[in-house]
Amino acid sequence: AVKGVSIALIAKSSTNPVFLAARTGAEAAARDLSAQYKLPVTVNWLTPPQEDAELQAQRIRQAVNDGADGILISVSDAGKLTGAINDAVDRGAVVMTFDSDAPLSKRFAYYGVDDLKTGAATMAELAAQMGGKGKVAILAGNQNAPNLQKRVQGAREEAVKHPGMQLVGVFNHVETPQDAAAEVIRVNNAYPDLRGWAMIGGWPLFTRTLLTDLNPNKQRVVAVDALPAELAYIEKGIVPVLLAQPVYKWGEVGVRTIFDRVHDKKNPPQAIMPMELVRVSKENLGAWAKQLKEWGFTDVDPTYLQM
Repeated sequence: AVKGVSIALIAKSSTNPVFLAARTGAEAAARDLSAQYKLPVTVNWLTPPQEDAELQAQRIRQAVNDGADGILISVSDAGKLTGAINDAVDRGAVVMTFDSDAPLSKRFAYYGVDDLKTGAATMAELAAQMGGKGKVAILAGNQNAPNLQKRVQGAREEAVKHPGMQLVGVFNHVETPQDAAAEVIRVNNAYPDLRGWAMIGGWPLFTRTLLTDLNPNKQRVVAVDALPAELAYIEKGIVPVLLAQPVYKWGEVGVRTIFDRVHDKKNPPQAIMPMELVRVSKENLGAWAKQLKEWGFTDVDPTYLQM
């Protein structure tokens, strides 16, 4: 009998558009593999409505009870999920993480950006924009998130390589667009001579507040992520460079990697699979906007699609 492959996809939150893009990628890969191998490859979306590690652990157990062959998960809290992941593996499922890892668990692979390199790349782009001179700040989100701590470390290590640049501080904040934008404005008022921001996440760029509150003649900004809501900052020249995570690939590469493991007993070349960032600037804004639309984002400004 032809046995199919069923994969549970458990992202952090079903309201976050980056995870909906991952779902689109996962489902596209499942369709391709079904056609190629003539057997049913299915993706079951078991993502909680909001970030909730306890609920993710329940969904892992549910997936195993329902007979899932593989589980693809973005881990909200490694401490709370490592046990559930290990139980799933002990019961015969294979588990792969993406975006956010549980490195001490029995997962066989993790796919995501290299956070140290991401932080370093953000600061290096900023140094290039500033001619390697002036005071800079790092906007850093949740101070307890391990992936963001690594990005801060990478950004700090890169800053030291530019003796003309002076790091005034690392600024954490609640991860809502409003809180992040308020923190940027607060720090700018406290440091009137601040020349640059390295944003290791794009939180404040989801509001339009900073389109008027940042002066590109005075400050340079480089940020991670380039989702539709953030593209106005590129178009208006306020943020010259965004370093984008190709979030669709979380699902696409994840499903293909799990399929190879379940169907062909084949492991990826290394357990940590690095996702390369895409550099988005005015030059490729139109192409990137079209890419986002193809990945299922519904809020891409039509003007960018004409570029």
